[in-house]
Amino acid sequence: MIGRARVKSRQSSSLSESDESRQTDGPGLNHISNGANGINQNGNGRHRATVSAGMQAVSVAERGGMTRRNYFDLGINTRETMAHVKDDKKGSSGTPLKIVSNLFHFDISRDWQLYQYRVVFSPEIESVRLRFALLYSHTDLLGKARAFDGITLFLARKLDNKVTEVTSEKRDGQAVKITITLQHQLPASSPVCVQFFNITFKKVLKMLSMHQVGRHYYNPADPVHIPQHKLVLWPGFSSSLMNYEAGLALSADISHKVLRNDTVLDFMNDLYNRTSDDRRFTETCTKELVGQIVLTRYNNKTYRIEDIDFSVNPTHTFKKAGTEISYVDYYKEQYDVKVHDLGQPMLVSQLKSKLPNKNAEPRMVHILPELCFLTGLSSQAKSDFRLMKDLASETQLTPPCRQQRLLRLVDSIQRNKEACLELENWKMLLGKQVTVTGRVVPSEKILTFDQTCHPATAADWSREIRNVKIIESQPLNDWLMVYSSRNADVAEKLFNCLQKVASGIGFRIEFPRLVQVDEGLSSVFRALSAHIRPDTQLVLCILSSNQKSNYDAIKKFLCLDRPVPSQCVLARTLNKQNMMMSVATKIALQMNCKLGGELWTVEIPLKSLMVIGIDVNRDGLDKRHTVVGFVANTNGRFTRWYSRCVIQTTNVEIGDCLRVCMQGALRCWYEINHSLPNRIVIYRDGVGDGQLQLLVEYEVPQVLSSLQEHSPDYRPKLSVVVVRKRGIPRIFLEDNGKLQNPPLGTVVDSGITRSEWYDFYLVSQVARQGTVNPTYYNVVFDTNGLKPDHMQRLTYKMCHLYYNWPGVIAIPAPCQYAHKLTFLVGQSIHREPSVQLSSKLFYL
Repeated sequence: MIGRARVKSRQSSSLSESDESRQTDGPGLNHISNGANGINQNGNGRHRATVSAGMQAVSVAERGGMTRRNYFDLGINTRETMAHVKDDKKGSSGTPLKIVSNLFHFDISRDWQLYQYRVVFSPEIESVRLRFALLYSHTDLLGKARAFDGITLFLARKLDNKVTEVTSEKRDGQAVKITITLQHQLPASSPVCVQFFNITFKKVLKMLSMHQVGRHYYNPADPVHIPQHKLVLWPGFSSSLMNYEAGLALSADISHKVLRNDTVLDFMNDLYNRTSDDRRFTETCTKELVGQIVLTRYNNKTYRIEDIDFSVNPTHTFKKAGTEISYVDYYKEQYDVKVHDLGQPMLVSQLKSKLPNKNAEPRMVHILPELCFLTGLSSQAKSDFRLMKDLASETQLTPPCRQQRLLRLVDSIQRNKEACLELENWKMLLGKQVTVTGRVVPSEKILTFDQTCHPATAADWSREIRNVKIIESQPLNDWLMVYSSRNADVAEKLFNCLQKVASGIGFRIEFPRLVQVDEGLSSVFRALSAHIRPDTQLVLCILSSNQKSNYDAIKKFLCLDRPVPSQCVLARTLNKQNMMMSVATKIALQMNCKLGGELWTVEIPLKSLMVIGIDVNRDGLDKRHTVVGFVANTNGRFTRWYSRCVIQTTNVEIGDCLRVCMQGALRCWYEINHSLPNRIVIYRDGVGDGQLQLLVEYEVPQVLSSLQEHSPDYRPKLSVVVVRKRGIPRIFLEDNGKLQNPPLGTVVDSGITRSEWYDFYLVSQVARQGTVNPTYYNVVFDTNGLKPDHMQRLTYKMCHLYYNWPGVIAIPAPCQYAHKLTFLVGQSIHREPSVQLSSKLFYL
């Protein structure tokens, strides 16, 4: 039935799925392997990844190991430029703790080296398989530890001569001369070796019958079924080998791949049965599926759906090795899979091109919906509380459970003869778990208008401040409350509750101008246009449904057309039994912040200090655009904030917009303080793998130049700190032989950190279920000269100042503010908000 519909297909350069299989069923174009089938690339073997090793270009593997993006961060040494931490970057304050990490020593000898050779065949051999066969026929010369990608050869031992010539013979008797030339003799600390270690370990995981899906490895043979939600979990591991202060170590963590039990064809059939006509079906189906990631279990590969081709079905044919074959016959011959629905359309996916030419025509493949399974969760599924709870019970592992699985992985490697032999050939040994000493920094006091609170726990101090006056409030005199007729009772109850809770915290709320509207967005817009005045302080809208398009339209109107802070509340949230006062308290605090009020602060001894948070996100509608959020405090209590958001194309570097943002923040600071800040600390979130060099060499100079542009003699002390919330390293507290999550305020700045960087880990959030994920901080530029203790304490203090939650959060407050700003713009507004709102936290 689905096959009746037709849509225009983008298949200008479409290939069959079998064409893709022939190119990627092996370990991949840039994969180092010591097997004859270890590489799969075009016949001439000329397509390879180039990376830097010193001043030389080296061909190394990419797929299956670290990506090139990760690689380019390895050669950066920022610590050597900072005199105050060049010899010692460790802090000393706080209570010492014994910390167990998820790192395992990867033991190699001190004089371990990797030898890189270039291999040339004469006459030239086009077939990569034949190159492997001809070269590997000289096992006595090369040894067992070897890795070849068609051009570059890595060996664990050095050949006698710099240039070695050998001869092999093809089946037809033709002699082929092979010239093996030594190019580099690489120590274990070389970035190329680090990448090589990762690729070797990925091969070890394959020997354990694990399959690569995306960047991680999973075990399809040991699935976890969640039948009540039609979901399947594949358990697996994410891993990375890196040189840490404790030496070369494997960082391993637990990963899960979420698969749905129903196929894409099941989804399409269900949608077809719920749709009235073919045209609407094709439009809805394309909208729902394009952009989704699917997994084909016959080869355990993932594909991104680019389009749906309703003009092709499984009975159509394509060329394979010069002959025509139908999709039905192909899947039967290649995978022994029988295709049942002969009328189903085909999904179109674009191959990830490994060609160096960016202008090359994209290559597309056709895959069958019947054989594809959707991965991940839909937005509807994510809003299902029961589903997420059941999923969390399987994926959010406690420290003991996580440790048990990690030790099981190590044990599996050590018991697998093939894996042990692979490591032994390269003179490697997987060793013991890395333990370090951490510290717990002192807890913070929460300062309000006239009281100092000592929270029982830094995780949540909502009870302590419930009836405490906030630092400063802005009286709410002129504001609108917009609601539909069926929510009139809810609106009245909300206002009464707001007045009760507001009096307790010292926030004066006058009676609003009540605007009752009909159901429908157009009615809301007419009301807003008619009632918003120049002196209107805030608009509160009670929404009947959580339809995103309605929320987006209202926020866009109130951030662009009629810039005024706004608060949107769902009617069903207010209708929850015994929750009205609690919800009203949170709403009152948010409303106060959006007017420019101040809730609480912590004691920060540093004077004249500006702290900036920067985050970067992609626009939700146009991926070619990047949303940059910039938030900076404008007073010495760190309670008022300047916010700016800039949208730019992705090919423009982030530093280009920092000048505008920095100038605005300095002007705002000067207007309030009548002087410029003496110190500036920038917490830079949203830095992707491989962007560290760009940040150091491009963004930091942009910031410095913008400071000098403001005033030629202005030379504040500056620190730039990269923030990363999600990383593989985990830490556990060992207490009487048992592992548990470390307490709030735990800092680790040795052992599992990098010797060439000024970095540390900080635990500033509570994992109520599962294992805590520490936040990683890397100080890449620093003229402030703060002691490590002071930088760590300042960072922890900043995690207390996020006004949307009365407790510490995972990252510094300005970073979280910047994230909230970019999320609102990227998901709802898609344009830069009015500068009239820059002094308000309008995005909370």
